[in-house]
Amino acid sequence: MTLLIKAMNVMKEFAGKPLFENVELEVNAGERIAIYGRNGIGKTTLLRLLAGTLELDKGRVERRLPLEQWGWMGQQTESDEAMSTHAYVEDGCPEHCAAKRCLKELETRMQDAASPCMESLLADYQEAAEQYMGLDGYHWETQVERKLLQLGLGRELWDLPLGQLSGGQKTRAQLARLMVREPQLLLLDEPTNHLDAASLEWLEAWLQAYPGTVVFVSHDRHFMDGVATCLVELTPRGSRRYRGGYTEYTRQKELELRTQEQLYRKQQHLREQLEESIRTYRQWFHQGEKNARKAEVPIQRGYFQARAGTHVSRMNAKMKELERLEADRVEKPREGPHLKVKLGASDFASRSLVRLEQAAFRYGDRELFAELSLSVDRGDRLAVLGPNGSGKTTLMKLLVGELQPAAGMVRQHPQASIGYFSQELEHLDDSVTLLDSLLALPGMTQTQARTILGCFLFSGEEVRKRIGDLSMGERCRLAFLKLYFSGANLLVLDEPTNYLDIDSRERIEQALLHYPGAMVIVSHDRFFIRKLATKLLWLSAARSPIPFTGTYDEYTEASKTSESSPELLARANERRQLELTLAKLMSEGEWSPENARSQLQHIRDIKSRLSALQE
Repeated sequence: MTLLIKAMNVMKEFAGKPLFENVELEVNAGERIAIYGRNGIGKTTLLRLLAGTLELDKGRVERRLPLEQWGWMGQQTESDEAMSTHAYVEDGCPEHCAAKRCLKELETRMQDAASPCMESLLADYQEAAEQYMGLDGYHWETQVERKLLQLGLGRELWDLPLGQLSGGQKTRAQLARLMVREPQLLLLDEPTNHLDAASLEWLEAWLQAYPGTVVFVSHDRHFMDGVATCLVELTPRGSRRYRGGYTEYTRQKELELRTQEQLYRKQQHLREQLEESIRTYRQWFHQGEKNARKAEVPIQRGYFQARAGTHVSRMNAKMKELERLEADRVEKPREGPHLKVKLGASDFASRSLVRLEQAAFRYGDRELFAELSLSVDRGDRLAVLGPNGSGKTTLMKLLVGELQPAAGMVRQHPQASIGYFSQELEHLDDSVTLLDSLLALPGMTQTQARTILGCFLFSGEEVRKRIGDLSMGERCRLAFLKLYFSGANLLVLDEPTNYLDIDSRERIEQALLHYPGAMVIVSHDRFFIRKLATKLLWLSAARSPIPFTGTYDEYTEASKTSESSPELLARANERRQLELTLAKLMSEGEWSPENARSQLQHIRDIKSRLSALQE
């Protein structure tokens, strides 16, 4: 394999302290390498060191591919935001842009020129046109338009300034700019940020077929599994390479941990044996010396002295063996700091917490959905999916009562207690400190507050940070801390894992898996949805919402069958949902006299609808 980049003993400092050190990395042609590590470990910094846009504090990076054949995509656009979207994508190819600009300038001058100058301008234009054709410029223009359209950036967006695009649209514009250039090496920093499911799948397929080399940073575990051929774990002490994507990495890490634990236990057992032997030989040596001093017969004295010498020799041998064991010491496996989250819920005896009845909502003339009926029942784990702009966040705000439908009703049960996680995190009081926000709770002591904040990775003087000064990842952890105290029996979570590193995401997943209440989730993290959701609702501007009773993987499998058309899939899933509801109703045991009549009528209605669906 052709070596493109070789990083040796790389170290970078921040504020006088090493961010990471002893980093070794080789990038070979054709590889797709995921850089993985906790938030703040320096993944973006490492990409910039590889690209040469930051200086090393120690070590060396060999670049064996010309920099003009590299492509870089950062988390923010690094161009003038007043530039149009189309011009921004074209600007990724400076040589083509300059040639096209030259042609346009000559065309303008030819329109205004007097006839004596025309011959000279025609010669210049012919030369510029030949140069442009030599660059395959007209094919390049077609590629620019094709990539923009493939990434969902329609013609109505091409003349808009970059600054007016949404986060997802800016990400897609950056990708289009790179794809047109087709560099041999791509460095991508969080390329999946703000992308919807369709764009993510398209990007995965494009990178899998990409003939060049890719080094990327991402928190999207599904994306890493689909794209990465190997993963490099970055820690403060160095780096380590693993084959495959994220799932394969976790298997290898688990095996490493078990092996380390076994070696550590074996080492500890051997150490205890050696220390016991050293104590025994030392005791025997002292006893031999004592016996030698007491002996009256010279031959007895010599015997005891010889025995004492043997014991001290054996003791010294064991001490040297213990020194060798210490030199090759296996460290005790230790977990780094991580979130400690446990979410409780208040009791709820009824079936339905929130219901939408024939709800409709629109922004101006644009209708997001009409006649949407939805019931969030006790124990539901509903994921709301769909492309960007399909109304997912709007639906969440309708459920919590922040918005009202244009038509229809939203009914919340009087005993429903809703905990809302907004993706904008705007419900936090920026003016107070972390510590003060907890001390305002009834009966909260400073010791209790510090302990709870420590469970959410806020320790020491960090607890005195003003909430307005927190990073987005820290604000995310604080939002979950608020849910910890809410006692809500329904969680409405809008992009809850944005800004969290993978370890924190997995801790949140575990807390939500054991959460006893109901939840409604919007997330672009497919790994997260696959673990948690048992019901799905697909929103789309092109068709009516499609409910599905089952997991994300079951939906994916069902969509490949003959039920893959929206209408057939909707009918099939309505049948599954009604059958599940009917089974629940029939197994709920004794009914009270107050609700027996309504329950029986509900069962009759379900059976009637099932008969209609089977016709």
